Amino acid sequence: MRVGPKERYCKGCFENSESCFSSAGIAVHKYGEFISEKDRSTAASISAETPFEEIANFHLEGMSVGEHAIAGALRFFARGTLEGEPNGEAILRRFFEAALLTTYAVNELFEREKYDVVVFSHGIYIPLGIVGEVARKKGIRIVNWVTAYRKQRFIFSHGDTYHHTMISEPIEHWDNMPWTQALEERTMAYLESRTQGTRDWIWFHEKPEEEMAKIAQELGLDPCKPIIGLLTNVVWDAQLHFKANAFANMLDWITETIKYFSDRQELQLVIRVHPAEIRGTVKSRQRVMDEINKRFGELPTNIFVIGPESPISTYAAMEACDSVIIYGTKTGVELTARGIPVIVAGEAWVRNKGLTSDANTQKEYVGILDSLPFGKRLDRESVMRARKYAYHFFFRRMIPLSMVIPNEGFPPFKVSLKNGESDLAPGKSLGLDVICQGILEGKEFIYRDEIDSEPQID
Repeated sequence: MRVGPKERYCKGCFENSESCFSSAGIAVHKYGEFISEKDRSTAASISAETPFEEIANFHLEGMSVGEHAIAGALRFFARGTLEGEPNGEAILRRFFEAALLTTYAVNELFEREKYDVVVFSHGIYIPLGIVGEVARKKGIRIVNWVTAYRKQRFIFSHGDTYHHTMISEPIEHWDNMPWTQALEERTMAYLESRTQGTRDWIWFHEKPEEEMAKIAQELGLDPCKPIIGLLTNVVWDAQLHFKANAFANMLDWITETIKYFSDRQELQLVIRVHPAEIRGTVKSRQRVMDEINKRFGELPTNIFVIGPESPISTYAAMEACDSVIIYGTKTGVELTARGIPVIVAGEAWVRNKGLTSDANTQKEYVGILDSLPFGKRLDRESVMRARKYAYHFFFRRMIPLSMVIPNEGFPPFKVSLKNGESDLAPGKSLGLDVICQGILEGKEFIYRDEIDSEPQID
């Protein structure tokens, strides 16, 4: 890269943000203001001298600096590993140096300026993952936010990125919620819309193939043998450390699962590769199918793969399965609500909810697989709880902001106030009230959709 990220990526974001905040009379600080020449020298030395294989696990005063550096480098290359990447080490060291500089800058900023709470998007990668690390170390309250799947909705979380908090969220936030037929019907209507993406602003197929007879014929499935589904993630996405993973990474999980099913010829394994590999904003340069071919060459006759380019409906294919194995996909929330048994080997958000078979070690994982096929759907009580959680997930944790509308180009959305600033007053937007109360008072970021009456924006 001749000019580096500053010219290619930073300009658009910074100019828009600076204009927004400056026009509101808010001071805009720059990282460079808080970095000394000593800091620059120290960061350069550490990034150059730390052994390559130790960077990912590098900690500075207890802060996971290296984790965010490697996550950023993997996203840059759109790969799950840097193995075989000619410029992999050089780029990782640049991310590592940037992570160190960010640590020094944010630490100095928090020393000079006293903040009660810091609010920033996503909470991972460089620089924002480091902002979170420093804030947590200093005991400053954190709020992270991210665009949700549903149109005009956002997920907010306390203390850490939603990748972590959605897994550890207390069951009490949703399990004791009064449940009605109306809420169930509303939930299932939305989940049905997910097959086409008609109520979302993130989806991957316009006209998916949903006829299972055609799907089975295309794949060559044996109607007399049980089918087990497997759903992948994009290999580079959010490569963070999760305590409960049964495997070091997703590719190891896929490899060991294929090896296992090669000895279970009485079962059929259907692997659905995530469409975002080729349809996402960042196209993956490390494809699951390529990795499978590299490891196995020819697959066993009882294992089938639906590629990312295939129009086959993930939902239709998984509906035909005895059960589905997942690593980190959010689809587990939907599958359990449909009554389909789910096995979790990674960091999926449906983990720890009492709805799935969760594996914390490879031994536990194999033990769960040994019990396949399950031969039945989830019982009625489990399905009801799964639908409760799906409702909580899609309707209560995804907070509506009707004044935020899609925008062609960059930025991807904009604020539209029909009545000017009065639209932002307390009580005008119940979703905005939840967000403000969460930021200012530390209340949970849960939109009480079952109680509140904000107009539908789907």
